[in-house]
Amino acid sequence: MRFLFLTPQYPYPPHKGTTLRNYHVIAGLAARHTIDLLSFSDAPPSPSPLDRLCRRIATVRSRPRSNYRRAIDTLLSPWPDMGLRLWSMDYARQLQAWLADGEYDVIQIEGIELARYGLTLTHALARSLSRSRTAANRRGSTLVVFDDHNAEYLLQQRIAQIELEAQGWNAGALYSSLQARKLRGFERRICCCADRVVAVSDADADAIWQLDPSLKVQVVPNGVDTIFNQRESVEPIDLPPHALVFTGTMDFRPNVDAVLWFAREVLPLVRWTIPDAHFVIVGQRPHARLNGLRAEPSITITGAVEDTRPYIAAAAAYVIPLRMGGGTRLKLLEAMSMAAPIVSTTLGAEGFPIEHGRELLLADNPGSFARSIVDLIQYPERGQALGRVARSFVVERYDWQQIVPKFEEVYQS
Repeated sequence: MRFLFLTPQYPYPPHKGTTLRNYHVIAGLAARHTIDLLSFSDAPPSPSPLDRLCRRIATVRSRPRSNYRRAIDTLLSPWPDMGLRLWSMDYARQLQAWLADGEYDVIQIEGIELARYGLTLTHALARSLSRSRTAANRRGSTLVVFDDHNAEYLLQQRIAQIELEAQGWNAGALYSSLQARKLRGFERRICCCADRVVAVSDADADAIWQLDPSLKVQVVPNGVDTIFNQRESVEPIDLPPHALVFTGTMDFRPNVDAVLWFAREVLPLVRWTIPDAHFVIVGQRPHARLNGLRAEPSITITGAVEDTRPYIAAAAAYVIPLRMGGGTRLKLLEAMSMAAPIVSTTLGAEGFPIEHGRELLLADNPGSFARSIVDLIQYPERGQALGRVARSFVVERYDWQQIVPKFEEVYQS
């Protein structure tokens, strides 16, 4: 089959959620199919395995909007912020050019930020007909797949709720409330326009069905490279005693909220029993809201690191204190693949068929979260047992070699 992938970031190196999913799906499909890749990149991509995996690659530079422009758009534009973020005439022209000179069996749209291009595909495909084919035949032969990485409207609803409960109506709560309202209609439109809609979990599929019960949504979960992510493949980094590790992109609002809540509400309770417990926040682009934590001697903010695995391997407990979010957490799959002892909120582990006390510990308030961490530190053999079960769980169910064929089932269904 001939594929055209539309991705919001150049999927190499695969170092965070979207790029991890995009890279491994492309790599898996490339063994049997022809791949063209159209992506955004702020610099010309360096040589990478994608050069041999894809028949052709084109990238377009994104054009950031000012905070002032975003504020005006939030109030006045009918489009949600995520529908404006990566809208580019250069990208649209490149898409039209490839549609004109190449016939695709599948066009796969990766995430809500590219949904506006999906809304235009019906007309673009009709305009790009070859002379020898009818519009009906061409439209029927090209499958448009929307891979919805999160139920985005639900994510914004949850963020707005947390902001309101914590601080009442503020700029963040207002923004997310408006975005949730716009995203309901926007996300429904792209799901109705696509021939196939893919969700990453049953919970996300249920949320999409609530937008329109007639939608047919198929679940293809996130995966993990279980060979790359194994404890034996790395040397643990030298961290302070009893390190509690969090990894993630640190300008993403749910991650910022998670580490602030953990640092303010959970860490002091842990240190009451384990005085040398140390919170290590690992991830690129730390938000300015985290600056207040830098003066705390019990907290380290690393910024971007080349490899998160040594930090996970060195953790006395890997923590996922998420209170807002959607989809499924690739960070959880990576930590389970590394056989790390894990404490997570229920939301942080949403979308996976796991149980408290079997693969990890679940806790949703500061007291229970802190007690779970203390339990793992005081009884490390329990954390080791949980880690062994967690790794077996992801090896059996979530290695990318098992995930990619599920996409092929979507195309053939």
